[in-house]
Amino acid sequence: MTSQIQTLTIKSIIIIAATLTLLLCLLTIHPPNFCTAHSNSEVRCIESDRHALLNFKQHLTDPSNRLASWASASDVDCCHWVGVLCDNRTGHVLQLHLRSYYPLGEELLISYAYVDFQQEAHERSRFGGKINPSLLDLKHLIYLDLSYNDFGGIQIPKFLGSMGSLRYLNLSHAGFVGLIPHQLGNLSNLQYLNLGDNYNNNYYYYYSLYVKNLQWLSGLPLLQHLDLSSANLSKASDWLQEINKLPSLLELRLSDCALSGFIPSPIPSSINFSSLTTLDLSDNSFENTSIPFWVFGLHNLVSLDLSDNQFQGPIPVHLQNLTSLRHLDLSYNQFQGPIPVHVQNLTSLSHLDLSHNQFQGPIPVHLQNLTSLRHLDLSDNTFNSSIPDWLYTFSHLEFLNLGSNYLQGTISSSIGNLTSAISIDLSYNELEGKVPRSLGNLCNLRAIILSGNKWSQEISEIFESLLGCASNGLEILDLSNAQLSGQLTAELGQFKNLVSLSLAYNSISGPIPFSIGNLSSLRSLYLESNQINGTFTQILGQLSKLESLNIGLNMLEGVVLEVHFVNSMRLKTLVASQNRLTLEVSDNWTPPFQLNHLDLGSWNLGPKFPLWLCSQRQLLTLGISNTRILDAVPPSFWNLTSQLTYLNISHNQIYGEIPHIPLILSSSEIIIDMSSNRFKEELCSLTSLQILDLSHNKLFGSIPKCVHNFSAMATSNSSDHPFFLLSWSTEYFSAPFESQLVVIKGKHLEYSTTLQLVKIIDLSNNNLSREIPEEVMHLKGLQSLNLSFNILTGRIPKNIGDMGSVESIDFSSNQLSGQIPQSMSSLTFLSRLNLSNNNLIGRIPSSTQLQSLNAFNFFGNKLCGPPLTDNCTIKDVQPNIENKERKVFSGLVVDWFYVFMALGFVVGFWVVLGPLLLNRQWRVLYFQFLDHQGYKLRGVVTQTWQCCKNRNNENDAEIVFAFGRGALVCRIIFSSFAQDIAEIKELLKQKGGDVDC
Repeated sequence: MTSQIQTLTIKSIIIIAATLTLLLCLLTIHPPNFCTAHSNSEVRCIESDRHALLNFKQHLTDPSNRLASWASASDVDCCHWVGVLCDNRTGHVLQLHLRSYYPLGEELLISYAYVDFQQEAHERSRFGGKINPSLLDLKHLIYLDLSYNDFGGIQIPKFLGSMGSLRYLNLSHAGFVGLIPHQLGNLSNLQYLNLGDNYNNNYYYYYSLYVKNLQWLSGLPLLQHLDLSSANLSKASDWLQEINKLPSLLELRLSDCALSGFIPSPIPSSINFSSLTTLDLSDNSFENTSIPFWVFGLHNLVSLDLSDNQFQGPIPVHLQNLTSLRHLDLSYNQFQGPIPVHVQNLTSLSHLDLSHNQFQGPIPVHLQNLTSLRHLDLSDNTFNSSIPDWLYTFSHLEFLNLGSNYLQGTISSSIGNLTSAISIDLSYNELEGKVPRSLGNLCNLRAIILSGNKWSQEISEIFESLLGCASNGLEILDLSNAQLSGQLTAELGQFKNLVSLSLAYNSISGPIPFSIGNLSSLRSLYLESNQINGTFTQILGQLSKLESLNIGLNMLEGVVLEVHFVNSMRLKTLVASQNRLTLEVSDNWTPPFQLNHLDLGSWNLGPKFPLWLCSQRQLLTLGISNTRILDAVPPSFWNLTSQLTYLNISHNQIYGEIPHIPLILSSSEIIIDMSSNRFKEELCSLTSLQILDLSHNKLFGSIPKCVHNFSAMATSNSSDHPFFLLSWSTEYFSAPFESQLVVIKGKHLEYSTTLQLVKIIDLSNNNLSREIPEEVMHLKGLQSLNLSFNILTGRIPKNIGDMGSVESIDFSSNQLSGQIPQSMSSLTFLSRLNLSNNNLIGRIPSSTQLQSLNAFNFFGNKLCGPPLTDNCTIKDVQPNIENKERKVFSGLVVDWFYVFMALGFVVGFWVVLGPLLLNRQWRVLYFQFLDHQGYKLRGVVTQTWQCCKNRNNENDAEIVFAFGRGALVCRIIFSSFAQDIAEIKELLKQKGGDVDC
């Protein structure tokens, strides 16, 4: 019995041990060798899988050689290759992790320059090329990630739909375009599908991926994550019905998908994906509607993003049903009124973004119930209260943005209670007073943006307020446009971790302190529009990581040598215009940087054209106006224009021909200013142009008809965002375009942040001839058109009334003829019109705008009617468009003026000659009178010329000269003979001539 018990005990122990071993094998991610049925030797990858991977590699481009471990030697185990995970039991390849970029989240507030650095590293590491069908040989592959690569605009391979084992497929941010293959609907085991944000990286296309329908989604019953962001789903009118067939769906992202109808017909009777935790429908076209009711039935939602959809009205009360929400983004809509009270019921919220709406009134007190908030963004609304005291009690708040409102009062010292704060943005309000010293106690602070307020401090005082543990970690400091004065002091050097500093548009004076060299991490510096003097060469010499420098509109002076640029390897943006600086470099100088943006306006660069500019192949904007250049443009310079969006070389003495300039097509905002030079050729089509100024040159020929290609001028739509020197911007920092001086309405106006609203053409003071092409009138978004001081002929185009946005027209000092088109009276925005010094005739059309102008704008023509004093009663300016003076007979227009003129001639002729023909006595007396006058005239003329002929001495020559003047001869022939002869004798007597003659 004992032996049986012992046997059973031993068996039980064995069973328990085996069970525990099995459990260990199931729970271990990488099970040890004893979990396999094989010997203790390590399991190697399957040979067929290894060959499949090698074939896959052959068609990939790998610029950074990331797949160096994928060797073809037979003794190399593919399970140890980079990005490859195998089954430790069978050796089959299970997963391919070939992602090239890991995006930084908001929780890591890294400055834009660092992000840019990471972006450059990412671009160097991306895979490209083609995807080889050899992947089909990986029969057990369940995980494939090719995201954040660049496959250059190829289509998603259809054969991926045959990889039936796949559970995870991520092709996002990888440069795929074209139709999403419906074969993906065959992946019945798929749980994760991400095709989001695909476009051709070489040339940006919106909606590069598209679908005809989403019926193929019904073949993915296990799908839990679906991301089709930036794919064009406009043809999938049944998108909601098809997604409603995915009961396992937990995460749905359809951002920027061209969805235009929120609830397709028929409306689903019930929502089957009620387990959804994440819904992102941002950046679509659901305008003039409110949030659909079915969204509020998703009670498990944790994250809801409905931003940038133009939703209207108040926030629906049903939002309070989504009590599980932790992330809510309703920004960039048209929600109005105060923030409703029921928002306070969303007590789990940690992220609330209501920015860029039309909320008004004070910041509501009921938001204080959202004690879990870590991110609060109420910017770009119309809140008009002071900063509420309860907000300072949110010790867990990390990101606070109240910028671009109408907040008043001061910042309380209680702001120091926001001990978790990472970023604080209070910019562009009506705050005043002083920046509290308690800000310096926020040890986690990495971004502080206080620009656009009215601080009553000197810049040195603010530096002192921020000194403390905050200064140790601060990366972003923006105090621009804040009415600051004083000088930059040595305290600036204590912010050693600053990456971006903006003090622009203030009244800061004095030199730049040498302590700025301590800011070894500084990548962007904005000091423009101040009164800073001295030299800035120490900036270039000490700040070796500087990428963006804007110090224009100051009082800097001195000579900048090429040696000062030695440490400027990273420099991408250099704006230093409107200073008193001279650049002296050798003719063969090659800069150590490749700039994207350069503005050296008002520097002394001349007299030779700076050849080093031709090496700047990455330039997007270039300004070298008023730089004393007296040279021709080298042909290689025009090669840069294929990518320029801004070019200003005005106010020099540059000459030469202007070739066809193929400006960048992907931009909708282009500025060209080559005025006040000596160019002599015409400039043809420039698409995407917004400002064109070629005034004060020597252009000749006709205005090209291809101006209708100026698509940005053909529409009145304008960008809501200002021009940026950088091609992108972040929530915390941007590099706005400094300024551009344009002539509009006859005045020199300077635009900076509103430059995107300006659309002008100025071709004045040239030698342009022929007619104004009607194609110019197609530019319906144009605001100012100046063609003055040319030699344009012909009529003003009749369709000039189509230019509905035009505010200023100047056609003065040309040779235009005809009448002012009647359609000009429909230009309701017109506030300046100058048609003086042309050959225009007729009545000025009647309109409020035209009659309110000054009369001198119409001088130098044959015009009449208000605002001129001539009321069109004089015949030579009588307009022939009046029905009173014209009548139509048989389709012909008769001008009665000419009829009566002919009739008067006939009547007058017969009144004079009729009596002579009818009365013989009158006729004889009349002809006798004519004969008598003829005899007298012949005698005087004969005697005069005979005298001149016989007397050919010096004195007589004087007489001949006197007769040759013509005046006396005319008087002899046509006036009193006796008086004229007496005058001639007196003249001869004075000259010593022959008086008898």
